[in-house]
Amino acid sequence: MNHINIQYYNSKIGELILGSFEHKLCLLDFKNRKNRASIDNRIKTALKSKYIERDCEILKQTKKQICSYLMGTIKTFDIPLLIIGTEFQKNVWNELTKIPYGETSTYLQTAKNIGNEKAVRAVANAIGANPLNIIIPCHRIIGKNGALVGYSGRIPAKKHLLGLEHTLS
Repeated sequence: MNHINIQYYNSKIGELILGSFEHKLCLLDFKNRKNRASIDNRIKTALKSKYIERDCEILKQTKKQICSYLMGTIKTFDIPLLIIGTEFQKNVWNELTKIPYGETSTYLQTAKNIGNEKAVRAVANAIGANPLNIIIPCHRIIGKNGALVGYSGRIPAKKHLLGLEHTLS
């Protein structure tokens, strides 16, 4: 059986789990999120692999870049990614990567941007299934009334990330 290298990383926004497969990052998420098992199962099944706790160059690079991002010294990441999800999820996640640093969007706007205004709930579910937090910036999605809603790392982490980006943009 193949292996997905995982490491835990205690950041200033919470404990993260990072995973790499064949020299690409496939997981960057909050360790204690609500649907942790669902995301882990999706990744393991798609890659026909199991998690093994060991470090590798991609995970070292990721930790370094996350640290730099949270210190405000970088705004983008240059880690090779392996994005695992349905075509719809990948379409939504790709749309999230188009939201500029320091800006926000809404679930409705994201649904409109992918050409399916009525798919707001499906868009929200796809955003909630994002396995590459921060790099695929789901924290930039807010409620239509401007409220900070729904974030796997919880609202204080979302508020921290948006504050960091707004301050530095």
